[in-house]
Amino acid sequence: MTNFNHSIIRAAVWNLAGFTRPGRPIGISARSRKAEKQAEGLALLDAEFVTLIEVSPVTYIETLVEKLRSFGVDYNHTILPQKHGNIHIGFLHKPGIEVTNPRFIEGSEGDYGKGRQAFAVDIAIAKLKAIVIGVHLKSGRDRDEQKMRDSQCKVIGTHITNIHKTPGLKRRAIFLMGDFNMIPGQDVSNFHYLGGDDVMDFVSSWDLQDRFSHILEKGRANLLDGFAVSRNFSTDYIKGSLRLFPMHWTMDMGREAFRRSVSDHLPFVASFKIY
Repeated sequence: MTNFNHSIIRAAVWNLAGFTRPGRPIGISARSRKAEKQAEGLALLDAEFVTLIEVSPVTYIETLVEKLRSFGVDYNHTILPQKHGNIHIGFLHKPGIEVTNPRFIEGSEGDYGKGRQAFAVDIAIAKLKAIVIGVHLKSGRDRDEQKMRDSQCKVIGTHITNIHKTPGLKRRAIFLMGDFNMIPGQDVSNFHYLGGDDVMDFVSSWDLQDRFSHILEKGRANLLDGFAVSRNFSTDYIKGSLRLFPMHWTMDMGREAFRRSVSDHLPFVASFKIY
């Protein structure tokens, strides 16, 4: 077990834009320039724990782990293939972080019959113990899509509420992160249901009010990705630490070039105390 000589760890979330149009090869090729640039971006991010959205194919997470070694960065990985579709949720975690009990939240695809289920793990490092839930909710800005997200958020929110009713887990920290496909101030019902019984604090809605994470083809951008911590038992979250990581700047790229060659999303990263 690696000894962490630090007072904090940084947890990040990033959508890799692995969605593939029908009739085209699935996901991101291991031999592509995009794979090389994504590994470079993750090396610059250098977070201790990373939730990855739109991993495709499911083996692509292994490609990233291998390529990251060339930058001197070692990660373990945890992933389960989604029951439907070919884009997945996975986790990268540095040696020394204990990651156990990978599982899907059953029914969290909601009314989106072939949708993605939320993916959860237990993590432990030093005195920090938490449940991390990665989500990739239904996209779309119309009312029908919002209602479909409502159905997904209700299941996830109820699951979160029940965690804090379970003996042995009543005070467990919960970190919820991923591509919410929800815009703060617009998708009000989505946030209401996803927060459970007033359990979650959507820190991305507050700490990143003037920021964006999703880069649209038209050049506009919005805050579709999200990061939340349980309101009462996530005292390890360092308040105000959540930041949008400007990966395009660190790679000396313009926003549009980054969208074309790396991803149409930028990562978030937050800090947590482990003492």
